[in-house]
Amino acid sequence: MKIQLETKRLHIRNLTEQDVDGMFALDSDAEVHKYLGNKPITKKEEALKYIKDVNLQYKERGIGRWAVELKETGEFIGWCGLRLYTEYTFNNHTNFYDIGYRLQQKFWGKGYATEASVACLQYAWKVLKLKKVYGITEIGNEASHNVLLKIGFNYIEDFHYEPENMMLRWYSISKPSEL
Repeated sequence: MKIQLETKRLHIRNLTEQDVDGMFALDSDAEVHKYLGNKPITKKEEALKYIKDVNLQYKERGIGRWAVELKETGEFIGWCGLRLYTEYTFNNHTNFYDIGYRLQQKFWGKGYATEASVACLQYAWKVLKLKKVYGITEIGNEASHNVLLKIGFNYIEDFHYEPENMMLRWYSISKPSEL
């Protein structure tokens, strides 16, 4: 599965091992991990492991998170994409597609997460032919909450995620009838 999506300002593609420096910059930032369980990574090997895990998801599930680059410069700014959750249960759901995004702090507040997420949803509807996609945020993460609402997700409810002892928000969106 090779992904090549473009938006007005972004290029979205498969994550590769060449993204290790960008992934390390992203996931070693404590502020980025503030609403992700406060567990920033400390070694490049951890970033490489994440990339390898995502590449395994591409092979096993045909989907995974994707690298996001600025079209203008080719700079890696983070990731976005869909994930098929089969190994975890969230809010009594297993085997569901989730949309996600994570950007380096210097790229926050510029609309990139929204822009990338719209492209991901179009892929979900038109290529994967999905009927529903879910979203999850930590309760305090207002920026991610707002992105999901902006792209058409419906907030459903808050729930406790026992394995991480976190309070999360649950969202969903159904495929538009015109597609």
